[in-house]
Amino acid sequence: MRIVYFGTSEFAVPALQALAPNVVMVVSQPDRPSGRGMKMHSSPVKQAALELGLPVETPEKARVPEFVEQIAALEADVHVVAAYGQILSMKLLETARNGGINLHGSILPYYRGAAPIQRAILNGDHETGVTLMQMDKGMDTGDMIEITKTQIGPDETYGELQTRLSIIAQDLIEAWIERLAGGNYPRTPQDNDLATYANKIDRTETELSFERNAQEEYNRFRAFTPAPSVFLQTRHGRLKVKEARFQPLEGAAGKVLALNPLTVAFGQGSLELHAVQPEGKPSMSGTSWAAGKRLTVNEDLS
Repeated sequence: MRIVYFGTSEFAVPALQALAPNVVMVVSQPDRPSGRGMKMHSSPVKQAALELGLPVETPEKARVPEFVEQIAALEADVHVVAAYGQILSMKLLETARNGGINLHGSILPYYRGAAPIQRAILNGDHETGVTLMQMDKGMDTGDMIEITKTQIGPDETYGELQTRLSIIAQDLIEAWIERLAGGNYPRTPQDNDLATYANKIDRTETELSFERNAQEEYNRFRAFTPAPSVFLQTRHGRLKVKEARFQPLEGAAGKVLALNPLTVAFGQGSLELHAVQPEGKPSMSGTSWAAGKRLTVNEDLS
């Protein structure tokens, strides 16, 4: 069995590890600058591939003819794709005997696109899953092979849910890979009338607002934690929110309702701010930050 594996994020690592003995090439996104020093960092999938001793390619554009020819020369039985981050051309997909198989982090046809896990949490969904699907020329529009569903915990963050879904994806691909490589598997067309889309996260979405519903803002915190993270603009400056919990406690929007833990009212309900990070400073407990600012109950932070 010969597999070319396309992946970039943490979501794609466990499936790669499961398939490694049959992977002839790993394709990931190029190294990117990140962090405070903007140093170049490899993707989680590239790091995992190197640890496994697998050859890795990181093309800026995987659809260019030269790269398609390079992949074609590998004579793969199947391409497996998970959270890769580029749209693959049909010419490239067809270089494998049985085309491309995608592990997508949603219950298709819902949440096609770049950010299915974050969008499900942001929208307050209680259920999600992983769909194993045949790739075609559209964005996550191909026939479905298998779906595994799971409940979303009320306090589960993007990072936590992504980890759980990555294990589901690993189990799915392990169970199906022999049949996928041999071309012996069922295919069910998606109902395009039910399709929804999970657009890429925009930084403008990561600001919490005291005026909005606390449950809505808690979902926002969960969807964007640990990355790209959320922040509050307060009268004491910009404040990243690192750990939080929803509370039904009511009060005027922006008012401090308690100091231990630091609890602040939103439009409806409130949030406990368990860990925060002021600009230019390390993370600390919300209670410590409140003490440093000499906050009092009923003070307005907005």
